[in-house]
Amino acid sequence: MSAMRWLTGSRAGRIVVPVVFSALILAAIWLYTEANASYTVPTVGDILVSFKDNWLFDKVGSDVVPSLRRMAIGFVIAVAGGVLAGFALGSFRILDELSAPLVNFLRSVPAAALLPPAIVILGIGDTTKIAVIAFVCCWPIILNTRDGVRELDTTMLASATMYGITGLNRFLLIVLPAVAPRIFAGMRVSLSIAILLLVTSEMVASTNGIGYFVFQSQQMFAVDDMWAGVILLGLLGIVLNFLLGRLERFVLRRHRPGQH
Repeated sequence: MSAMRWLTGSRAGRIVVPVVFSALILAAIWLYTEANASYTVPTVGDILVSFKDNWLFDKVGSDVVPSLRRMAIGFVIAVAGGVLAGFALGSFRILDELSAPLVNFLRSVPAAALLPPAIVILGIGDTTKIAVIAFVCCWPIILNTRDGVRELDTTMLASATMYGITGLNRFLLIVLPAVAPRIFAGMRVSLSIAILLLVTSEMVASTNGIGYFVFQSQQMFAVDDMWAGVILLGLLGIVLNFLLGRLERFVLRRHRPGQH
């Protein structure tokens, strides 16, 4: 019982258990592919060799860097525009009500459906990918920011006014910290969407990038390379989500109970 309590209750246990469980799953997959290897189901060993040959570090400059640059620019634009629009909609109810039909329509358009018209209007360069990422990723941030502004504690705002905290100080010291958790919630959703859109757009209209590499590998029946690209995308997703989580903890550390 004490060992089980340590595994489930301690911080070390919460780290060890997922690592061991993931290692067992990976070992099972490795053994299965070794016993049932085929052209369409390569062994884990072959995939890792391909991963080393391609991504450590032969194609980092030609494919990884362009992909990350496109996603980063689109994501930053989505965050900046989403926060501004969210504060506007949350602060002015009449604006929110007037724009509701348009907002609901635009955020309901499937992301994949935007690629053909974007290619027609903007071509197949980086602008298309950045624009699609920014447009689709801004909606979770807009909606979360708007809801965060609406949910502001009126007592807190009244107290700030009573103590003479107004204008920019009121926004920076009271409003923004209160809404920040909702903003980061929208950013977490948007980050996953950004990775998905990056891969999709590079498969459809690109001459480089991770998505382009995966698609070309599939077209040329280079199955090992294809799976290596998929693994890289998964690892990038994990790393980017971890970095965003660390940024969130750093930004909100003064506004969480028990954190200094």
